Amino acid sequence: MDPENKEDSSIRDLINSLPSDPVSSVLPSPETVQNARQQLHSTIPTNGLGLRQTVDHIARDIVPGLNHSSRSPNYYGFVTGGATPAAAYADNIVTAFDQNVGVHLPNEAVTTDVEDRALRMLCQLLRFEPEEWPHRILTTGATASNVVGLALGREYVVVKAAERRGGKGVSVGELGLVKAMSRAGLDDVQILTTVPHSSLRKAASLVGLGRDSMVDISLAREGQSHKFDLEALELALRKERVGSIVAISCSEVNTGLFATSGAEEMKKIRRLCDEYGAWIHVDGAFGILARTLPQTSEYHTLTTSVDALSLADSITGDNHKLLNVPYDSGFLFSKSVPLTTSVFQNAGAAYLATSNGPDSIPSPMNIGIENSRRFRALPLYATLLAYGVEGYSDMLVRQNGLARRIAAYIQESPAYELLPDSSSLENIYIIVLFRAAPASLNSVLVKRINESRKIYVSGTEWDGVKACRFAVANWGVDVERDFGVVKDVLEEVAKEDL
Repeated sequence: MDPENKEDSSIRDLINSLPSDPVSSVLPSPETVQNARQQLHSTIPTNGLGLRQTVDHIARDIVPGLNHSSRSPNYYGFVTGGATPAAAYADNIVTAFDQNVGVHLPNEAVTTDVEDRALRMLCQLLRFEPEEWPHRILTTGATASNVVGLALGREYVVVKAAERRGGKGVSVGELGLVKAMSRAGLDDVQILTTVPHSSLRKAASLVGLGRDSMVDISLAREGQSHKFDLEALELALRKERVGSIVAISCSEVNTGLFATSGAEEMKKIRRLCDEYGAWIHVDGAFGILARTLPQTSEYHTLTTSVDALSLADSITGDNHKLLNVPYDSGFLFSKSVPLTTSVFQNAGAAYLATSNGPDSIPSPMNIGIENSRRFRALPLYATLLAYGVEGYSDMLVRQNGLARRIAAYIQESPAYELLPDSSSLENIYIIVLFRAAPASLNSVLVKRINESRKIYVSGTEWDGVKACRFAVANWGVDVERDFGVVKDVLEEVAKEDL
């Protein structure tokens, strides 16, 4: 029996039957989700259902219970991009050919070359010089990228501290954190930052620095919790027997605001970090794409906020956010391949020997977390090739245009309040944070908006009070069409409270 050849059309039929424009309903009804849950099998069948029956079960019972977070431009919950047609096509090829992209084997497959070219194009899209970032790796997302970035920063500050004491050959990768820090004369490693994303705290835990290593050096006392206090930064960097990683949020997840505001500020941070042997890590999950915006007065505040980020040592981003490739996909750039291999070298496995040479591409397993890796480079390669610099700039202009239209409406509406208090439209980047003017509505605001099934938002807190957040990230955004849907829902929810 060869079920794959006989019933291959079943999968194509399923894909072709999926709704192509699910704008009218972002979420399935609770009843539909409950029905899908009840139809799930909980025991493995003895003989198996076969491909046809399994495909029918998935299409009939499971697909209706899935939300349209990636397929609908009206999903504004987490910063969830969609999948451009080019990326979605490529992702199906990835599944069909099921490549394991861990070792660079140039005479056997082109997979590592595709990843190298995709990452070069991504550098160019973000207005970076690829040669300045020789360590380029695709990850599962910004969380994994933060793990890589903090691991590199941890290695760097320990090595630097050891060198200042005249020591050589000190490496966390070889000795472990406790022994390496002891030989380097360090008692602690701190992460100096402002409003860090939770994934950065998780990464700090995973690389052995701990969530408590986060030190807030913001201007919170001046109502700017996202901004660096440069005086506090220098005082923190001066601490004896303490290594430092400076983590720059680009941009903050609740407000979309950026930690830096221009080249001069980045130059000051770079000078301080060079003086005290610190590593600069940029968490650019979705903020880094602001570098693709047009260099016009309309976006001046945003484009200057991401200026001079090339002065950093490592930069992360999420491809499955504003780049709109399928989950899961992220990237990390850093400037030192030798430092990277000292941390991530896959040692002691001769059977995984890689091709070497002056122009050889590093095997991904030696410069990143995973040994076994999905061919996630192909969707990225396809979408960058299909839409190019202008295509991605246009996507971001539309996304930001919708965010600013929503923010302007909220500013004028007596039913809602735009947050933070000092927010102006020129600062709006993808995220719109707001709450209801009647305090009694805030406890149910998110629930009422999402019950419309027409749009989806996420709940959060601001200054200890419940708030609501739009995150506009889908490639299919149409400003006029989608603003009309958002306005109708917000007005209906406000009317319910009257």
